[in-house]
Amino acid sequence: MSEVKRRSAGRPPGPGKSTSGHSQSLVRGLNLLERLAATPGGLALSELADTVDLAPSTTHRLLQALQSQGFITQDAELGVWKVDVKTFRIGNSFLEARDFVATSRPFLRRLTAQSGETANLGIRDGGTAVFLAQSESPQMMRMITRLGSRAPLHASGVGKALMAWLPDDEFERVLAEQGLSRVTENTLHTPEALRAGMAEVRRLGYACDREEHAIGLHCVAACIHDQHGTPLAAISVSGPVARIPESRLADLGELVRETAAEITARLGGKVPTAEAVREKA
Repeated sequence: MSEVKRRSAGRPPGPGKSTSGHSQSLVRGLNLLERLAATPGGLALSELADTVDLAPSTTHRLLQALQSQGFITQDAELGVWKVDVKTFRIGNSFLEARDFVATSRPFLRRLTAQSGETANLGIRDGGTAVFLAQSESPQMMRMITRLGSRAPLHASGVGKALMAWLPDDEFERVLAEQGLSRVTENTLHTPEALRAGMAEVRRLGYACDREEHAIGLHCVAACIHDQHGTPLAAISVSGPVARIPESRLADLGELVRETAAEITARLGGKVPTAEAVREKA
């Protein structure tokens, strides 16, 4: 082979048919993978071909390529194609990279700066809310929650914000397993009162704790949702009733709701409608 030929052989493909063909195949393969990921039960070859508007022969060739790399598998008994373990690992790595605690910290600090009060982040663990992060108020008299401490879902702002967006069956299961202990005289301690309270949370987009967990303390909280619209965590602003009277709850509630929506969007999540929550049940 001459020097000129050797150089030509080592060059990457130009902007001709080979490059565009590879790009087109990649896009088509990713489209197939996306359709399968959206259909946990799997799809037959003919269904997939119709969905992506490709010939069955082309679809089958792309499916075999994805299968050879471990992204999808074929259920021989049902004759359908499904996503395989490698696709799960890639999706899981994305979820692991979304450290919602780290993502939320600057928003908690901003809430404290805007409200002058302590901001918290918590998650649900069974029938309790667990506090994971906090931005303390600069005020001498302030609300401080020990990280890792717990509060009943039905008797805390963070807990109510999380509980309100659970599907009905999950809500009823938590209710049956945990009961409604009366923490203070203001705690919602009957199923009827709690259900009405949860409907109000969904309508407003935020929850209020009016001395329901501790006398002299008011709190507003809103839910952070994952990509499926299910509760991931909740943030809150808490402080003494003297600085957060009833007249201030609505304004703080809107502030917390908007902040929770920002965090949800940053994490790639979506805020569901109240109707969508009911449909999940």
